[in-house]
Amino acid sequence: MNRKTLVLPAVVGLIAPVLAACGGSDSGSGGGDAIVVGTTDRFIATKDVPAPLDPAYAYDVGTWNILRQTVQTLMIQPKGEGDPVPEAAESCVFTDSGNERYECKLRQGLKFSNGDPVTAEDVKFSIDRARSLKADSGVFALLSTIDTVETKGDRDVIFHLKTADATFPFKLSTPVAGIVNPDDYDKGKLRDGFDVDGSGPYTLKAETKDDQMVKAVFTKNPDYKGTLKVNNDEVDMVSYADADAMGAALEKGDIDVMSRTMSPEQIKKLSSNSGDVDMVELDGLEIRYLGFNTDAPVVKAKAVRQAMAQLVNRSELVSQVYGTQAEPLYSLVPASVTGHSNSFFNKYGDPSTSKAKSLLEKAGVSTPVKLTLNYTTDHYGPATKQEFQVLQKQLNNSGLFDVTIKGTPWDTYVPAERKGEYAVYGMGWFPDFPDADNFLAPFLDKDNFLKSPYANSRIINTLIPESRREADRLAAATTLTDIQDTVAQDVPELPLWQGKQYVAARDDITGTAYALNSASTLQLWELGRGVSG
Repeated sequence: MNRKTLVLPAVVGLIAPVLAACGGSDSGSGGGDAIVVGTTDRFIATKDVPAPLDPAYAYDVGTWNILRQTVQTLMIQPKGEGDPVPEAAESCVFTDSGNERYECKLRQGLKFSNGDPVTAEDVKFSIDRARSLKADSGVFALLSTIDTVETKGDRDVIFHLKTADATFPFKLSTPVAGIVNPDDYDKGKLRDGFDVDGSGPYTLKAETKDDQMVKAVFTKNPDYKGTLKVNNDEVDMVSYADADAMGAALEKGDIDVMSRTMSPEQIKKLSSNSGDVDMVELDGLEIRYLGFNTDAPVVKAKAVRQAMAQLVNRSELVSQVYGTQAEPLYSLVPASVTGHSNSFFNKYGDPSTSKAKSLLEKAGVSTPVKLTLNYTTDHYGPATKQEFQVLQKQLNNSGLFDVTIKGTPWDTYVPAERKGEYAVYGMGWFPDFPDADNFLAPFLDKDNFLKSPYANSRIINTLIPESRREADRLAAATTLTDIQDTVAQDVPELPLWQGKQYVAARDDITGTAYALNSASTLQLWELGRGVSG
C-alpha cells in the first residue's frame, strides 16, 4: 500500500447554552494483538513533581493523554469536534438564564474499574478535592468559577457558579474534573506515583524504571459505560528518548503508531514516500510562544518586550524550521478559533529594527539588552533548539540585543519556570478545550498556570467575565479582541506560531483519522487493527 496523506480540518464548535442528553454506546469487540503507540513524552516522578498522574495535578498534554483514557468526566469533546456532550453524565444543562447553575444527572450503573458504584458524591469529592488542593501546576484554575457543588441523591450533581460561564461544559470535559474513587485518592494530598483508577474506557498498568513510566498498558475496561466505542482490547504506549528512536521503532515494526513528537524531517519523509506506513495530517490548535517573567529586571521594562515583538520574524522562523507544518501566529488565540484577532500584526506590522530601536530609546533602555532565551530540550520535539537558534539570530542581528540560549530537560524546566528563575522562556500550549477563552484565561487570569506576575485588573475583573457570559461565542468577539489587543500592548507573552499535527501508523491500523482531536488529545479507543495491503 502506498503511503498517503489525509488532511482533516478542525471544526471548532460554538458553545450552546443548553446541552441535550446523549445516549451511550457499548464497547466494540476489539480483538487481536495489542496496538503499540510510541511517544516522546516522558513521565517522571520527581521531588518537585511526585504525583504526575493525579488529576488534581496533571496539566500537560502528555499526562492528560494518560488520564483521558482512564478517568471519566461528566462531559466529553465529541468525535469530530463540536460542543461537549455528556459522558459519565446522562444529561447536563444550564437550568437558569444567566449560565450560573449547571445540573448533571449521572448515567445509571456507572462503576469504577474495581466495581464500586460511581455516585454524585464521588463527583463532588473529585471536583472539591482538585479545588482545595490548589496544586502548583495551576490546573485547579479551570474550576475557578465554581462556588459550590451540591448533590441530590446518587445521580444528580448541581454546580453553582460564582459568575456566568458559558465555557463551563467544556471545563467539565477536562481531566481535572475527572471522577476518582475516594478510596483511592486522599482528599488532603496528591496521589504519588503512576497509579490511576477511574471509570474510563481503559484501566492502566504502569511499567516503571528509575522513577519513570516507560510503558503504559491500557486494557479495555469491561465495566465502562459512556459514549465511546472502544475498538481494541489493549493499547500499549511506549515512551522513547527522542524522535529518532521512536521512528526507528516504527520502521522495525516494534510500534504500530507514532505521533508526539515527530521531527519536521520525519514528517516530510513519511508524507512523501511510499511504503506500509500511512501519514495523517490534521489541523491543530497547538501554539508556541515566549513567556516573560515581567518582574525580572532585564524584561521588566515593557519597551524591551515590545522591542522583541517588533523584531521577531515569524514567517522566517516558520519557513526555516517547520516549513508547511506550521504558520505564523499573531495572537495567543489561533487563527481558526472564533474570536481570533491578529493583534500583534496590527500593532507591530512587519519586523523593523528602526521601530524597535525607537521603542528602547524612548524608554531609556541601554542597548544591547543582554538576556537568555530558555527552552526545553525534550518536550516539544527536536526542532525546538533550531527554533531558538533562529530567534537568537534575529534578535542579535538587530544590534539591540545580546541573546544567549539555554536548553533544559522538561522535568527540571517546569519547576524552574514556576519559581520565576527564567526571565524569558519558550512554551507551547495545547488547549484544554477549543474556545478562545482557553487561550487567554490560563495565561492572564488569577492563578494563571505560568505563575506569571503579570496582572491586568481590567482583563481579570471585567473582560474575562464579560466574555464568559456570552453563550454565542461570536457575540464575545469584541471583548476577546480587547483582551488580545491588551496582550499585544503589554507583551506578557509573545506568540510565535501555530502548528498542524500528525499521526504515522502502519497500514493495518484503522481509526487514525480520529486518533487525535484538534487539541492534540489522544483518543486511543478509535484505533483498531484491520488488514494491510
